[in-house]
Amino acid sequence: MASSSRVVIIGAGIVGANLADELVTRGWNDITVVEQGPLSMPGGSTSHAPGLVFQTNVLKTMSLLATYTVDKLLSLEKDGQSCFNQVGGLEIATTPARHHDLKRKYGWAKSWGIPARLLGPEECLKMHPMLNKEKVLSGLYTPTDGLALAARAVQLLIARTRKAGVRYLELTPVIGIEQSDGHVTGVETANGTVPADIVVSCAGFWGVEIGAMIGLPIPLLPLAHQYVKTTAVLGLAGRNTQPNGANLPMIRHQDQDLYYREHGDQVGIGYYGHRPMPVTAASLGPTPKDVNEKKMPSRLEFTPEDFAPAWKESREMLPALLETEIADGFNGIFSFTPDGGPIVGQSPTLDGFWVAEAVWVTHSAGIARAVAELLTTGKSQIDITECELSRFEEVQLAPSYVNETSQQNFVEVYDIMHPLEPKQSPRNLRVSPFYTRQLELGAFFLETGGWERPHWFEGNAALLNDLPASWKPRERDAWSARYWSPIVAVEAWKTRTAVAMYDLTPFRRVEIYGPGAVDVLQRLSTNDVSNGPGAVTYTLLLNDQAGIRSDFVVARLEEDLFQVGVNNAVDQAYLAREARNQTQRNPNRWVQVRDITGATCGIGLWGPHAWNVLSSATADDFTNKGLPYSCVKRATIAGIPVTALRLSWVGELGWELYTTADNGQRLWDVLWQAGQPYGVIAAGRSAFHSLRLEKRNISYYNEMTTEHDPYEAGLESAIKVGKKGFVGQDALDQRAKKPVSRRLRCFTVDDGTSVLLNKEPIFHDGQVKGYVKNAAFGYTVGKTVAFSYLPISVSEGDTLEIEYFNRRVTATVVPWPVVDPQGHRLHGRSSSTPTAPTRTIEPEAVRARL
Repeated sequence: MASSSRVVIIGAGIVGANLADELVTRGWNDITVVEQGPLSMPGGSTSHAPGLVFQTNVLKTMSLLATYTVDKLLSLEKDGQSCFNQVGGLEIATTPARHHDLKRKYGWAKSWGIPARLLGPEECLKMHPMLNKEKVLSGLYTPTDGLALAARAVQLLIARTRKAGVRYLELTPVIGIEQSDGHVTGVETANGTVPADIVVSCAGFWGVEIGAMIGLPIPLLPLAHQYVKTTAVLGLAGRNTQPNGANLPMIRHQDQDLYYREHGDQVGIGYYGHRPMPVTAASLGPTPKDVNEKKMPSRLEFTPEDFAPAWKESREMLPALLETEIADGFNGIFSFTPDGGPIVGQSPTLDGFWVAEAVWVTHSAGIARAVAELLTTGKSQIDITECELSRFEEVQLAPSYVNETSQQNFVEVYDIMHPLEPKQSPRNLRVSPFYTRQLELGAFFLETGGWERPHWFEGNAALLNDLPASWKPRERDAWSARYWSPIVAVEAWKTRTAVAMYDLTPFRRVEIYGPGAVDVLQRLSTNDVSNGPGAVTYTLLLNDQAGIRSDFVVARLEEDLFQVGVNNAVDQAYLAREARNQTQRNPNRWVQVRDITGATCGIGLWGPHAWNVLSSATADDFTNKGLPYSCVKRATIAGIPVTALRLSWVGELGWELYTTADNGQRLWDVLWQAGQPYGVIAAGRSAFHSLRLEKRNISYYNEMTTEHDPYEAGLESAIKVGKKGFVGQDALDQRAKKPVSRRLRCFTVDDGTSVLLNKEPIFHDGQVKGYVKNAAFGYTVGKTVAFSYLPISVSEGDTLEIEYFNRRVTATVVPWPVVDPQGHRLHGRSSSTPTAPTRTIEPEAVRARL
């Protein structure tokens, strides 16, 4: 975008002030910041935030955002003092489970390049002498963590950006957003309208109200969080020269939902263990002119009865507090979301309207930089897919869902969460038409995006006795055994040796149709999707810097109709925006995008006997001649209309078979009955994931993001040689001229037993060289199969060490795919001569209870 773009930022808290600064740094000069409160203390979450910055997070994105925030706050100085007190952070364990989990977190710190050390109890006490030595088992110390002086940082940023020409309008409530022809044009305030080409809402927990002005649901819930300061602690007297100064490391006592920091000779205590206290931002009324530390909209009256357990535990953990009382307490408002992440991105329906909400001080400067990069260059150097505004499914935007899940996130904020841990409630929001049959087969469901997804079927347990010795599942440690079953080995085995049915319904599908459909897809795709009806094309979508923003499977059903397999709601929003732009540019080449996921359903029928099953259920030609690999056609199976794609995620012969939701259960029953002579089973996501990685069927987000390019990911085959005019093509051409410095590599764990669960640090020649991007136990090869982006100097045959809960396991870099590298199994024996008599399953037989 041109630097002359008129930008209006709503909110002068830590995010808004940082965003103004980041834009000024990049040469933008027409920026107005509108704030409903006084600039000296706006009165939002920034004004009361305790400022603890712990950088290490399970998500790389959040860790890197925090690291940048630390660096920037350290660079902001006033009177020789920075806006960050780097006292370090100490996370303590008082239970065996937390002690074990700190080892996992220590691995993340290594993976993300954050210095950290595991400490024994004596070292913890030496680091923080106020701790009760009888309670501490271990600790994780991060020396670069510390305390953000957020309010001071905001004032310095305001002063700095004002000098650069940024206009600040204080005591100016926003009452509306003006728009024209699908684009934002201004911000309406009580004092008039401020024209704008770009509006960024950094209103914090008031963001819900700003979003409502344009009909945009902002899935966050303001919740009160308790914080107190004690009276003076004898042992802290004279240690700190500043009233809120600190020398000792911050403490997280997550086993009891507590954290601690110094305030001069007082101790600050934050508590997440109380009941959730939701707040409606609109009920807080207008922000007064005379905001101060004790009087602000985001500071609610303290409820001592809720804090009583925390006070008792704190006096046990820090015995010096036995001689103190609570001097001051309040319930401060913060933003929580259904998945705990920030909400960042452009409105899917109003161009030029952006949000950066639910951002805590910890990630504030990092988020501000990411938004500034997106506005000025179209790419954030840190991939923020996990923060995207459009990541939520429609069902997840319902107020009842946001309310319940955000409160649940508050309760679980310090809990030890397994990577596969599902929400306990709400459940059964979205189920496929096969759900009843899956229940009958004993499906174990986990939830993603509101969908109930079977991960394995207890009905297959009896087949464990038939497993060949080489397929027998290995014993697992307690952590990796959670949300797993040895039955997964059976389902992988049967897929490789017989035939299995997989539920593909939750995989997002959109229809793109209209005379301009091929234009939009060609402009966005690295591959050539203009082949005639019947073609299926795998393609990448890039940003302007050639980073991978997604990957699609594009099936051309008719001249002007495509069925596209996309990854998420973010992809759909992107396609819808591009379709609108195409239609506006050339109405004769109009195009529309429609989500068909809920109206349809799909079965992956895969395995060496898949052709036998299908040929006995239909008279349509599914041979190599009738439906070659990577092609699509419409057909009927026992009278049921289907759209059949000759593809295989698991590396075995088979098809993706889609039909309308009303025909779903009948299609399942037909295939199930036809498959009985061939040992058909239902198989779940766990086996699917394992088989996918064995075959190197990588996908967006799991194995690649905007931080990677096609050459690093080894996806040159998804680029049509000589194709011009697609998004990112110029940057991709430049990258093609340079050697890659890293490559996505496959490796297998040598001992054939150890399991990896992603994000573990990888050592080569004694140095951390990467982290596990994705992993699964490969039942076909009897070893864990994993992937990582590693320096180009790492070669096939090299030995790696992976740190799993502070224990090193060795692995070997191997060629990939590790199963069927020549693709013989994938293309299968789909001849015109079946291995069993051809027969058609009639609907009457289906209804007779298959």
